Amino acid sequence: MTRRQFMLLLSAAIMTARALRAQQKAMPVIGFLSSGTSGPRVAPFLAAFYQGLSEAGYVEGRDVAIEYRWAEGSYDRLPALAADLVGRKVNLIVAAAIPAARAAKNATSTTPIVFTAVSDPAGDGLVASLARPGGNLTGFSLLTADLTAKRLELLSELVPQAKLFALLVNPNNPNAEPTTRSAQEAARAKGVQLLILKAGDEAELEAAFVSLVQLQVAALVVAGDPFLNPRIEELGALTSRPAVPAIYSLRELTASGGLISYGPSLTAEYRQAGIYAGRVLAGAKPADLPVQQPTTFELVVNLKTAKALGLTVPPSILARADEVIE
Repeated sequence: MTRRQFMLLLSAAIMTARALRAQQKAMPVIGFLSSGTSGPRVAPFLAAFYQGLSEAGYVEGRDVAIEYRWAEGSYDRLPALAADLVGRKVNLIVAAAIPAARAAKNATSTTPIVFTAVSDPAGDGLVASLARPGGNLTGFSLLTADLTAKRLELLSELVPQAKLFALLVNPNNPNAEPTTRSAQEAARAKGVQLLILKAGDEAELEAAFVSLVQLQVAALVVAGDPFLNPRIEELGALTSRPAVPAIYSLRELTASGGLISYGPSLTAEYRQAGIYAGRVLAGAKPADLPVQQPTTFELVVNLKTAKALGLTVPPSILARADEVIE
């Protein structure tokens, strides 16, 4: 090889390396901001999000990079995590649940934001309206608070002799107040008593269940919340000690040992969030993408847990169930 040939090869190698670096630098970055915790429990939701991204033409590591930030249920960490993502100049923030969505909105008015698992986006001030979000946010609603009344009704049907119910909420979640109002209205309509138990950390959770036992609560509605959701085994163990039937918001919680759940599919919502994220990366503006609401809801019953609690699930509930776990 002549010196000239060597120099030409060296020049080509340098240009190729520079081109690769330029490509890497140009790869868009999604900031994934979650109110909850990382780990196996969120794997199905992340898989659904990746599927939606792929359907929109983006594969992590090939077409897009993702920076993950987890609050681990400590909502006071979210503002700093959101500010960090904005400071890193991510192309888009995906915010999981209302605490993360609020933190992201407060951190930036320019970076596009796609939220998911939010109960009332317009009422919470995230968007101007569902049809015309305006601003830099759009996403998906779970109707969390609105479904609380239905959950109490289902639980009353499952345990018809129960007269004293309890609602377990995280007081740090902005949905706590509308969820509580919805449950109180449903309890009045059913003619039953309702206690409000609040738990925003482990100590409060243990104290709530001490109250559950002392007050002899007959049935429990667990509000959907990124702090409470991952603690299904803990909740199950605590409710099995006084044998308290409980209803949850997500099918995944019933599949993990909960008694019964009713609500929209969170995996379906994460998939749609992935599609929206891809559309925004491709140039769509959040202001032009309407906020979507769920159209189907899943009623899931765990007969194994019912047997452990000494309950017989009424045929009326089994006939309506979308899934029965045996």
